Amino acid sequence: MKNKFSAYWICQISGWAFYGMSYIFLAFVFEKGISALFVERLLLWTFMGIFFTHLMRATINSRKLLPPLKGRQWFELFLWVIITCFCYSFITSSIVEWFQLYDPKVKTTLTKRFISDLFYDSPIIIVWTSIYYVWHYIEAARKTEIDTVTMEAMIKELELKTIKSHINPHFIFNALNSIRALIDENPERARTAITELSNILRSSMQADKVETTSLEKELNIVKDYLELEHIRFEDRLKVEYDIDEDTLDQQVPPMMLQTLVENAIKHGISKQIEGGLVKIISDFRNDNHELIVQNTGTIEKVINPEGFGIASTLNRLKLLYGNKADFKIACIKGNMVEAKVIMPVNIYSIPILKK
Repeated sequence: MKNKFSAYWICQISGWAFYGMSYIFLAFVFEKGISALFVERLLLWTFMGIFFTHLMRATINSRKLLPPLKGRQWFELFLWVIITCFCYSFITSSIVEWFQLYDPKVKTTLTKRFISDLFYDSPIIIVWTSIYYVWHYIEAARKTEIDTVTMEAMIKELELKTIKSHINPHFIFNALNSIRALIDENPERARTAITELSNILRSSMQADKVETTSLEKELNIVKDYLELEHIRFEDRLKVEYDIDEDTLDQQVPPMMLQTLVENAIKHGISKQIEGGLVKIISDFRNDNHELIVQNTGTIEKVINPEGFGIASTLNRLKLLYGNKADFKIACIKGNMVEAKVIMPVNIYSIPILKK
């Protein structure tokens, strides 16, 4: 508030100083000099101008006439401008008359002086008000733009957090049942499974704290997930990895790969009597980072436009990368389904290859 007040007075004094200097310049150009009387009257006009425009500002603020104006507010503003112009002209001309700040050779009546000041000097009040409103309109537009950007950022953050908050493993109960069955027959594997489940849950809880994570970290969580699912599916689940090591440092949305793999298990492998294959591929292609999850199944059983796995992937890619990312899901090789995520390459994560 203090900064705005200081800025106002800097502009106010500077503007009226420019007004006074303009009059002095014109006097030198057209009258070849200035008199003491001219200086006194110019100081009076300037001081009264500062006083009445400041009073006008106070009136605008107290009457809540700042832009944007609507309906009768325009009429009220116009009325206050006219009143201020009349007051400025009347008091200024009266002071000139009382203190005899005029040339005795061209003495005129107070009424004529008032009318002259009203038509020739008071329009500066209208000019000042116009400049004041233009500045406020620009300030309001700038504030609106800033508020819009801030709101968009907040909405984006809330949407991301909302999406992430839903990305929780749906297999928890199945995993716990599998671990319970292992406690007696394979205690060591049961302890390992508890650690794997703990890693997945920890990663899920931390997902809302970051927008992206390295593929290597994401892949480790997915491997823990698949190890747990292997307890349930046993030989029905086969897993393959085709990972370009150069892509391990690439940034990806947290839990996104986990969601795609979970979707492949839920809608693909679990629907197959004999089980099937889940293959994870990561590579650089066409200046993009492609992350692919393939699984045994058919597109009819996998794709669900309203399903959270596909919807969350599409929404997160759009929020994080806009039009620079893409997501596709399609049938390949007859009995396989491929979910492909295409993301822009993070050049700072690409290792420098030695010659």
